[in-house]
Parts: sequence; C-alpha cells; structure tokens
Amino acid sequence: MSLHPTPFKFRLYVAGDSMNSAQALANLAALCRQHLPDRHEIEVVDVFTAPQQALADGIFLTPTLIRLAPVPQRRIVGSLTPTRPVLLALGLTEEPT
Repeated sequence: MSLHPTPFKFRLYVAGDSMNSAQALANLAALCRQHLPDRHEIEVVDVFTAPQQALADGIFLTPTLIRLAPVPQRRIVGSLTPTRPVLLALGLTEEPT
C-alpha cells in the first residue's frame, strides 16, 4: 500500500476567457478540491496563445480536458457538467451496480 496517493495531472485547453472555458476551469477546480484534495495538478493551455501545442495534442474543440496521469489518458470535451458523468469519465468513481 502506497503512503502517497496517486497524483492526478490534468491539462485543460481553453479558448481565451470564453464563458464555456471559464465554466470548465471552475468546475474542474471544484471537482479537484472535493475529490482530489492535495493530489492534483491543473495546467491550463489557451489555444489562442499556444496553438501549436493544441494541434500537437489533437485539440479541435474547447474546452477539452485531458487527464494526463494516472494513465491511461482520458479526454472530455465541454464545460465539465454535470459532475457525475465527468467523475465516471475521469475514473474517479465507479458505475453503480
């Protein structure tokens, strides 16, 4: 058993300060505070200022969230609402049986 929980690393691609981008960042920050306290990193990449990085990662829509760690990578497009499907997509909760 590990003494240090697995850190989660996220990269959120946004389009400037658009409403959807701001909402996605706020939703991700809240989700991390609640479900991953002290074990997450969030990198925000603006496609307007870093278009080459967006193209290299295959980003064609914003906002797009990539879970970089733990592997495997996972992607979600949109404002990250509602919370339950986002948690499922990120592997932070299991589907009820």
